[in-house]
Amino acid sequence: MKNKEMSLSEAISKFVKNGDSISLGGFTINRNPMAATYEIIRQEIEGLHMYMHSGAQHFDLLVGSGVVDSAEIAYGANARYAPTCVRFRKAVENGDLKVEDYSNFHMTMRFKGGSMGVPFLPVKSGMETDIEKTWGFDKDFRKKNKHLTEKKLTKIENPFRCDEGEEVILLPSINPDVSIIHAQKADLEGNVRLEGLQFVDVEQMKSADKVIVTCESLYQNDELRLESEHNALPSFLVDAVIRVPFGAHPTACFNFYDYDSEHLKKYLKIAQDEEKFEKYIEEYVLNVDDFNEYLEKIGTSRIIDLLADPGLGYSQGYER
Repeated sequence: MKNKEMSLSEAISKFVKNGDSISLGGFTINRNPMAATYEIIRQEIEGLHMYMHSGAQHFDLLVGSGVVDSAEIAYGANARYAPTCVRFRKAVENGDLKVEDYSNFHMTMRFKGGSMGVPFLPVKSGMETDIEKTWGFDKDFRKKNKHLTEKKLTKIENPFRCDEGEEVILLPSINPDVSIIHAQKADLEGNVRLEGLQFVDVEQMKSADKVIVTCESLYQNDELRLESEHNALPSFLVDAVIRVPFGAHPTACFNFYDYDSEHLKKYLKIAQDEEKFEKYIEEYVLNVDDFNEYLEKIGTSRIIDLLADPGLGYSQGYER
């Protein structure tokens, strides 16, 4: 058995480099790999190209910190707390971030294609829409960016029904340099178990060259080998595992804790002001040594309030 446990700082330093293409797991305010996000900012990594299915708090902080130069994304939102992520929106409006937009289904299929090892997949969705007709990246930018294909997408006639003139859209597959998720459970070997909705996390991991997994519980025995049919990822796909309790805060981790409504409301106000946002990054990211120190700033009482009800998977009775 190969032990793949390492510290978070070591994993990010080893696998995430300037100019890489990366994808982050989770969906809106659920299971964002926040501890890993803070570490990327703390290590001053820059020039990243992001592939995001449904970017949220993690994506907004990376964009706001100037870590990301370009992104291919379905949308970025903190659910009702920010129907469009604030720093993401400002970066696009100010011309600080180049963006190519696809639908959620398109991004899912692009990761699926990457996980299958094929260069593209055909779809019927999006035909004759602005997603097909409007491109965020021009041809010159596409030539300069090593992570981009020459075309956003293309249309061809169905080769099996040429006489009918049926067309399909071909979407380029995605193969990130690094994908990062936060999971409920993993073991030292790198087997990973996700509880509740998996979103597109499995496809993102299978499509990537390197995979980093932070988790709530890290098992040192064969427990995840028992009932292995419940595991989402086998060990041979994973390069690093790190136990980081509450590593998705302020987003939720089903069966462990709920999203932090109070913190997300606070962030919404802060993110709209440049100076306040910079102070937020300094307080919660740059001026703390690690994620444990970050949690100390959040406070034990608040963390306890977020703990999930064992029967429901989320917290009951706190103000949302």
